[in-house]
Amino acid sequence: MNPVARCGYNPRMPVKLAKTALVAAVAVAVIAASAQAQTSQKRDQRRGSPEPAIPAVPIDKRDSVVATPGAFNGRPYWLALAQCGGIYFRLNVLYTDAAVRARVVKPDPKANDEYTKKLNEAIKTATTYFDGAEHFLMTERGLERTDAVLTYDGQSRAAGERLKTIEAAVAAAKTCPALYQACREAFAKQCSELLPPTS
Repeated sequence: MNPVARCGYNPRMPVKLAKTALVAAVAVAVIAASAQAQTSQKRDQRRGSPEPAIPAVPIDKRDSVVATPGAFNGRPYWLALAQCGGIYFRLNVLYTDAAVRARVVKPDPKANDEYTKKLNEAIKTATTYFDGAEHFLMTERGLERTDAVLTYDGQSRAAGERLKTIEAAVAAAKTCPALYQACREAFAKQCSELLPPTS
């Protein structure tokens, strides 16, 4: 008699256990994140506190400034691009949460596919804006890539974190493509990439 058969060992058992454990861990993480978000939202509603303001950044004389009408007029290009990158990065996070819910908590394959597609588009778009911000800081201020990222990181993070819903993030992102187009026309070297198509 085979000793493996006597012990009741199934070679596929570890794989099944690992998959089950992974699904359970993701479900617990989503539920915990949801509970934390709801608690935070209720606390903010009770306080009646306004959205945190994005800290102001002094303009450096080396910075090229956005000269097109709109929300970013008068800001350094690197800052405006970093803030758009932060908005799209936040969209990626929000779409990821929605995709996980559609995959694990309340299974809906169609919604999962849609959110997964949108989260991939959002992260590609965020990367394009971040690259533009880096190029401006490296070209105009002579910063190394790491220093450029450290310079814009807080601003991009603040721009994204104030957005709590997909709808709010989509609304905030509406002015970003026009900004990037203006950048491509005025500074083709810094804004050399094409924005990914969006659905």
